[in-house]
Amino acid sequence: MDKFLDFFNIYFIGTAQILTGFYFLCQFLNKKLTCFYYVLFTICSFPVIQWISGRTAELLVYFLLLTAGGIFLCRADKVTVLLYAALTIEIMQLCYGIVHSLLHMLYPLMSPYPHKFVGIAILLLGNTALPAAAFCYRLVIRYFLCDEALKKQHVFLILTPILFIFLMGEYISSIIYRTDADVKHDQMLWIQLLGMASLFCMLTAYKKLLENFRLSTELSLLEQEERSLNQYVEEAKTRYERTRSFRHDITNHITVVKELLQGGKTQKALNYLRDMGEMTEGLSFPCCTNNPVADILIGNKLGIAKSIGIDASCSLCLPFPCQIRDIDIGIVLSNALDNAVHACKQMDPHTERFIRVTGRQQGDFLLIEVENSFGGDKLPRKGTGLSNVKAVTERYHGAMSIKTSHAAFTLSVLLIIPQHSEYISQQNH
Repeated sequence: MDKFLDFFNIYFIGTAQILTGFYFLCQFLNKKLTCFYYVLFTICSFPVIQWISGRTAELLVYFLLLTAGGIFLCRADKVTVLLYAALTIEIMQLCYGIVHSLLHMLYPLMSPYPHKFVGIAILLLGNTALPAAAFCYRLVIRYFLCDEALKKQHVFLILTPILFIFLMGEYISSIIYRTDADVKHDQMLWIQLLGMASLFCMLTAYKKLLENFRLSTELSLLEQEERSLNQYVEEAKTRYERTRSFRHDITNHITVVKELLQGGKTQKALNYLRDMGEMTEGLSFPCCTNNPVADILIGNKLGIAKSIGIDASCSLCLPFPCQIRDIDIGIVLSNALDNAVHACKQMDPHTERFIRVTGRQQGDFLLIEVENSFGGDKLPRKGTGLSNVKAVTERYHGAMSIKTSHAAFTLSVLLIIPQHSEYISQQNH
């Protein structure tokens, strides 16, 4: 019976531990592997771990094996793999430590029962640490995973304390179990529980810190975007001032042309008209939306698109003056067009690439749509740009939707034009 329990504990439970750790490591890394890779990892890892003697050495070897599996099988970033391999080992170590301390405290109560019964009970109860570890892994996946790009930048902020907890736990365990024959398992239980609590506290703080970094980055981007939009506003004002000056002088220009024609100086009249044409070219907008800021912004963005071979068109008509702030219209259009240009750049230059800007006002509703060619089969992840657009739609109690159809991506933004009193309130905020 004892041999069977040892065989079951070594081979079945050992294999389950290896598979559980590697499975959740893949989950942390957001990688999906076929069963072949799990079998391969287990076949390669099991004999190596069994060959090593000593609990600390086994954990270290398992950590190295998880790291190798994450890098070579999952093909993930090395630093991120180190973080999650250490987290996987630490959670499993703490769960088994807590359960074993509890079992040592319960063992005196089980002494009156038969030896075989106690052995089986201890084996089964001891391995409840594995589902407990799986539960903790699920908590990490659900509540503590953050944006991968930010994680790579600040991974050492959490990797260092996790390794510190692991090393301190191993050091405390070795000191207590080697030097004290009468181990106080209640103290070890509290130490293990404190270690688990500290681990989740660090994960919480790390997530909050990354969220602050993300918000700080988004704020910087918004400030940069606002400066760009203010430049569009100033440029629009300049053009309209020049247009107003030209209109003021148009009567004089007509008089000059008329006198030249009456005097028979046809060529001079043609030259004068040509000069007037060159002057008006600097006053016109590539796109005419009825909103000067949008005219400048769309003209610049679509000009960039056309310069790299993207077919671009605009049939957007905006109300002017409008109770929707110019800067909010600019946020919607600039982010939508930046995403559209980026998506078209990723496509094969020999395929059809296009950007179409459309929209209209109907009653108190303003609909803006930006459609572009799209080479993928999945919707893109909502990044900072789309988050900014969504924030504008929420400010005006509207809605934002994205869809793909026939190799085209469409962003639709519906805004409710506020009444005058609401507009004044928004301006004050």
